[in-house]
Amino acid sequence: MPQLDDKAATRRLLDRFGFGPRPGELESLSQQGFAAACAQVLAQRPDGTPLPDLGAEPPQAGKKASTAERKQRQKTLRGQQIAAAQWWLDRMAGTASALPERLTWFWHGHFATSVQKVHSARLMLHQNQTLRGLGGGDFGALAKAMIVDPAMLLWLDGQQNKVGAANENLAREFMELFTLGVGHYSETDVREAARALTGWMVNRDAMTAEQVAKRHDSGSKTVLGITGNLDAGGFVDIVLNRPDSPRFVASRLWFRLVSATPPSADALGRLVAGYGPQRSIGGLLRAVLAEPAFRDPATTLVKQPVEWAVGLMRALAVQPSKLPVTQLEAGLRGLGQVPFEPPSVGGWPAAQSWLTTSAGLARLHLAQLIAAHADVSHITSGAAAGQTLGVDTWSQRSTAALADLKGAELVAMAACTPEYVVSQ
Repeated sequence: MPQLDDKAATRRLLDRFGFGPRPGELESLSQQGFAAACAQVLAQRPDGTPLPDLGAEPPQAGKKASTAERKQRQKTLRGQQIAAAQWWLDRMAGTASALPERLTWFWHGHFATSVQKVHSARLMLHQNQTLRGLGGGDFGALAKAMIVDPAMLLWLDGQQNKVGAANENLAREFMELFTLGVGHYSETDVREAARALTGWMVNRDAMTAEQVAKRHDSGSKTVLGITGNLDAGGFVDIVLNRPDSPRFVASRLWFRLVSATPPSADALGRLVAGYGPQRSIGGLLRAVLAEPAFRDPATTLVKQPVEWAVGLMRALAVQPSKLPVTQLEAGLRGLGQVPFEPPSVGGWPAAQSWLTTSAGLARLHLAQLIAAHADVSHITSGAAAGQTLGVDTWSQRSTAALADLKGAELVAMAACTPEYVVSQ
């Protein structure tokens, strides 16, 4: 299997375990060699950036609320949602500790929760911080936090789940999409698991969730062959102890960080060994980097729109919140991806789904917006654009397309070439 050289592998590392290099970062990191670069990236921990103060959530509109009062409430919620998304984009684009943000982004797509149903940017940020704090450690701790996360409970109807009237939504998605995959549980398991998850209620003001005893089904349940008076934590333990779970988690991480082609059986075995009985995400990431496929030139990945846009802003040292907010949001919406708004509990699509004709036009408009707000006076050739964006070589077709362009126009066009849209 051919292998990328150390600099190209480090560029891939910054792409896949971050959002691409900031100015000078690739040259600095690649000088140490790939192994040292990996060690440095894996050692990154979340920076201390505080969460934004969005203010209080407006009270629910009562039955007698006027149209104006309802509109004002929606306006306030919308403003909080935009502020939360801007804050996260700023953090992704500006942080020197990119791996925790990339993992937060990965888990946001994995435990996909949308503000469109939760109707609270504050709860989405609360979940976001949980993903950041636990996303690089023990997957068991993360899974147990997510199954009783206030935003998740609202998103998957967990608050409606009570003794005598179990709602199966959260139990089903937890096994199918978050921990086991399709075909590894029965409908009886779903019904019994839903009983184990009964009784949880969300306090929006306090941003907490607690189990109310009188709403919880305290009877005996049997899930995946294990019987007992199960609750949320017991249910999670049973699911994560299944041999299918480590393979599922490792495969999902591989799919987003390495290749849309599943790992071989041998490679998957090594990934699961890295994950280990501790369910270590750090160990799994280390195993991913040790796989020859990570340095295989053929394992390219189409960047998701947010990854692409954040990468471009990092490369050009552009702060997202300095851009016209409506234009930035329109650009991401035109590309089909806005933070905190996954289209379904299954998360966002991947690969060729992002390469439609309409997406290409939206991508160019957003690249032009970003480039127009950057200092690109030093970028006077395709080679200079490649150095800025971390592209080693352009194809003949891209070289010809960039040949007569300069400044912002050159950078915007370069950012839309296959060499940049696809992580090489």
